Amino acid sequence: MDKIAVLIPCYNESKTIVKVIEDFRKALPEAVIYVYDNNSNDNTAELAKQAGAVVRHEYMQGKGNVIRRMFREIDAEVYIMTDGDDTYPAENAPEMVDKVINKNADMVVGDRLSSTYFTENKRPFHNLGNSLVRTTINRLFDNDIKDIMTGYRAFSYRFVKTFPVLSKGFEIETEMTIHAVDKKMQVDNVVIEYRDRPDGSESKLNTYSDGFKVLRTIWRLYKDYKPKQFFSLLSVMLIIIALIFFFPVLITYIETGFVPRQPTLVVCGFVTLGAIQSYFSGMILSTLTQKNKQDFEYRLIQAETTYKQLIASGENK
Repeated sequence: MDKIAVLIPCYNESKTIVKVIEDFRKALPEAVIYVYDNNSNDNTAELAKQAGAVVRHEYMQGKGNVIRRMFREIDAEVYIMTDGDDTYPAENAPEMVDKVINKNADMVVGDRLSSTYFTENKRPFHNLGNSLVRTTINRLFDNDIKDIMTGYRAFSYRFVKTFPVLSKGFEIETEMTIHAVDKKMQVDNVVIEYRDRPDGSESKLNTYSDGFKVLRTIWRLYKDYKPKQFFSLLSVMLIIIALIFFFPVLITYIETGFVPRQPTLVVCGFVTLGAIQSYFSGMILSTLTQKNKQDFEYRLIQAETTYKQLIASGENK
């Protein structure tokens, strides 16, 4: 079991990967640095190996798939996750590690948005998207995490071994954040000095397609984690729609005593039934979600027990 594992998912980062490895080796000399190559068509893997990193491969494309592989294969007391594009400073890593080891944090977020992100990042729609996602998640899930989509984080063993990775791509950071908030895990923030990619290094993130994926992920996770609120909101919307079409029929009936638009009345009835069904579906799913939270607490205890056993076995060697 490693004391500290630095996890670097990579796709075509030959221009920066050596510097990233060297920076984190200086900041965390006791850490084992893992580079997971995700089908790069340049010499990222070869350069990372020459720089002294442990190089492994994930052949299913997508950052979420890479992180799933990392979390399954590596056991460590503390995990640092960063990108291979040299946008995150290694100098903050010791502080993030300290919060996990000594402050019981389960996830430490490298907060770009409170420092230099909006001036360093040259893509205005990325800036807008980060602000939108942060505001949306903090309001939907009643929290105050400063940077939802940062790729620079530290994790405890408990978090890594109990986090179900479902996303395939860049929306994985959003999923991590919502999971931690929903499961009441301790999340801390560390303000970092973000820097834009150096010349010649290109972002793999598409502003529009990946942005829509993130918004779709938020919508899906809101339904999964907050079913009572989600389906109650849907129920209210259906009731409003039914009332909008029902009132003209009612007014006509009051004035004339006739119901000339009977199909509209029938549709209003079915929409109302859909609203009622939606509400009770939310109630049932909310009960199941509560049961899942209870089961998660048992899994957390099991992960803690395994963690202590691995620590003990390492000390006995």
